[in-house]
Amino acid sequence: MDANQNRAAVVRQPLVVPQLGIGGVPLTLSLWLVPQGAAVIEGDRVVELVAGGAIIDLESPVSGRLVSQCVDEDATVTAGTVIAEFEADSETPSEQL
Repeated sequence: MDANQNRAAVVRQPLVVPQLGIGGVPLTLSLWLVPQGAAVIEGDRVVELVAGGAIIDLESPVSGRLVSQCVDEDATVTAGTVIAEFEADSETPSEQL
């Protein structure tokens, strides 16, 4: 497989802050649980948000690699904010091993 075919198999997927139904309570991105560039499996916890006293973990939407952390720790975020981008692998994690 040449490099062009390899690139075609990679799809970018954003991680968006969901609507949490806690209007009026500021959301803060408190901690990245996965470093930029790390491999992830769909469902891995990747980031921690804090709303008041509640901690909300967001999960990777795909298996692949976290390619961009779009928001720094301690930043205030709102529903709909893209906080990360992932490159999805066309292979499953077990095929990569």
